Amino acid sequence: MKLLTLTLTLLGTAAAQTSVDFWHTFGDAKRGGWIQARADEFNQTHPGIKVVPTFKGSDNELITSLVLSAKQGNPPALAQIFEGGSQLALDSGIFQPASAIKKVDFSDYLAPVINYYTIGGKVNSIPFNTSGPVLYYNKDLMKKAGLDPKQPPTTFNGLLADCKKIEAAKIGANCFGMSLNGWFIENWMAEQGQTFLNNGNGRSGRATSTNLDSEAARKIFTFFKTLQDNKYFSYTGKLEDFDGSDAIFTNQKVVFHITSTSKIGNNSDAAKKAGFQMGVGVLPIPNGTKRNGVVIGGASLWIAKDISKAQAEAALDFALFLTNTKNMADWHKLTGYYPARESSISLLRSQGWFNQAPLQLVAFTQLTQTVPSPATAGALNGAGIQTRKITEEALQKVLGGVPVDTALKEAKLRADAALSDYNANFK
Repeated sequence: MKLLTLTLTLLGTAAAQTSVDFWHTFGDAKRGGWIQARADEFNQTHPGIKVVPTFKGSDNELITSLVLSAKQGNPPALAQIFEGGSQLALDSGIFQPASAIKKVDFSDYLAPVINYYTIGGKVNSIPFNTSGPVLYYNKDLMKKAGLDPKQPPTTFNGLLADCKKIEAAKIGANCFGMSLNGWFIENWMAEQGQTFLNNGNGRSGRATSTNLDSEAARKIFTFFKTLQDNKYFSYTGKLEDFDGSDAIFTNQKVVFHITSTSKIGNNSDAAKKAGFQMGVGVLPIPNGTKRNGVVIGGASLWIAKDISKAQAEAALDFALFLTNTKNMADWHKLTGYYPARESSISLLRSQGWFNQAPLQLVAFTQLTQTVPSPATAGALNGAGIQTRKITEEALQKVLGGVPVDTALKEAKLRADAALSDYNANFK
């Protein structure tokens, strides 16, 4: 009789448990393991809930699987969507705004971060892994070229001037390298106060065209033409090759490098292994521009619409737990991603973290000093995957000798057509 009672009790407990499938894009043991550990911790303190994290591949692979599962009526309760997929996530009809599930105070989340995911006055998703672009530099090679490592370039012209000195010094390394990625172009446009898309970057109305024909875009592409004309620039020849671009820098083949803040930890470790001192500076911007701040990269956590209220609340509770003060500080230490909360920054300061990891301080300051505007809020673009690739291909053509105006004109036509094709689905 006691055994039967115990069995019925266990069955009842299992039946009452709310399951939350969580799909994410971190397949490595370091970051994926951290997520699993947090889920285990949450499950232990919330016996009525079971969060099940699952690695679902790259950003695009996760979205593809997500759409298929939603069509089959079985979407995950919680999904990590990259920032450029926010409009796509909105338009999919799969998700509900996080702020509509229950009342939550979002004031502790960093303003430039929460602003990105606040659309139509609603917080649609919970910021998780957040990054920004910064300048990386090899202090030893700068000294070898007669440059002051305490004064890295902060403008396009400043970088070009340093490149000229590096070439003249013949130090056995090129000046500058980076991955060709549309996110960087969007950042440089935002630094100039220029939205990437019309209609307030797609935030005051659905975007129907890009601003690739703007003077801001022309300045960016002309900068790269100048770099290439003077043979100052190195890259792998591939688009969005973050790892290959990092390798060029950490193998000391270039002095300067631009990539995400999320690479500070890995690049710092690689620099130590290679035997050189690495520095981090603000993103160099076009001359004559007042620094406006950066457009965030990374991803946020979206909650499915067609699930039970209990699942939705459990998914939100886990998202808030995963991004609480302590966890965001630990996540930052582990990965280099920004912590999403003001209180996490305060905690890191009180722990003396920035004395131990001063390279991170530059990145934090750059983010927190971002001026809120449609440009820095980031582009809401349902065709974001296509338009970023088109922008990257245009930049690659300029590096290959195509005139700037020709490349931009063609890119605008192609990107605007991609937007038109996408928008046709919502008429």
